[in-house]
Amino acid sequence: MWIFGWKGPSGFSARSTAEQVTQGIDGTALTAIVIGLASSGIGVETARVLAMRGVYVVMAVRNVEAATKIKQTILKENPSAKLEVMQIDLSSMASIRKFASQYISSGLPLNILINNAAVVIPPFTLSEDNIELQFATNHVGHFLLTDLLLEIMKNTARESNQEGRIFNVSSIGHHVVYREGIRFDKINDQSVYNKYIAYGQSKLANILHANELARRLKEDGVDITANSLHPGGIATNLARHHSTLYGFVSLLSNFFLLKNHQQGAATTCYVALHPQVKGVTGQYFADSNLAKPSSLATNSELGNKLWDFSFKLTFPN
Repeated sequence: MWIFGWKGPSGFSARSTAEQVTQGIDGTALTAIVIGLASSGIGVETARVLAMRGVYVVMAVRNVEAATKIKQTILKENPSAKLEVMQIDLSSMASIRKFASQYISSGLPLNILINNAAVVIPPFTLSEDNIELQFATNHVGHFLLTDLLLEIMKNTARESNQEGRIFNVSSIGHHVVYREGIRFDKINDQSVYNKYIAYGQSKLANILHANELARRLKEDGVDITANSLHPGGIATNLARHHSTLYGFVSLLSNFFLLKNHQQGAATTCYVALHPQVKGVTGQYFADSNLAKPSSLATNSELGNKLWDFSFKLTFPN
């Protein structure tokens, strides 16, 4: 699809850029948190384009110094951009709780929450909370942060009379998982750890989390949607833990078989701002169009089990 640039029902394709899918959209009344920005990549492009459309963007990052440089670069291009940098480590529950507390205390509203942080195929590592690092960062951290910020999003939706949007940046890698999808009893078992399958497991969790959250928000009658998306194959530094894979990804990028950052951020910006997505919830997107995830990703029983498991991890008492 990307090779030929075929357009889907939305009018966009895998070749569309973040600027193109948000053309003409006014986001000046909106505030968004973008989680996870490296020194380059789709997180940076997402922040840049949202700010270009007038959105007040909070860049929630682990490396404040690097993010501050990114902010300065964006401001040079767009002096009217509204950007703020706040520190967060998605692998640390203490850091997440601190961030949420500071954000709530700031008095800022929150219309859009973009759960974008990820680590990819590292050697087996436990987070400071003793959870396998990919599951901890890619899923548990987003689950906890979303829960902690949900009340402020509900208040913002009510007071602004504007729909709130939450979405998780997943991956096509969610197809590469265990037969049962998620091995709840072996999350931290190093003896059976496979970094590729562990990554897929965390990305499957992203979709299941969004779907279950969408169901619960709909049940509560709250004007907030929850979705997930695959940004596309992009040459980023996420694969830095595996030199062979990173080299292969870079090679493919050189031959134009992968998206660039402007195209990679398109689906994120589309789901964040486009009026076509209004009221759409519990869905999975790719190439700025609705897409079909794996059958496990739509398993509501698995989603509910993951929710309960995640809640016990993040709120043990």
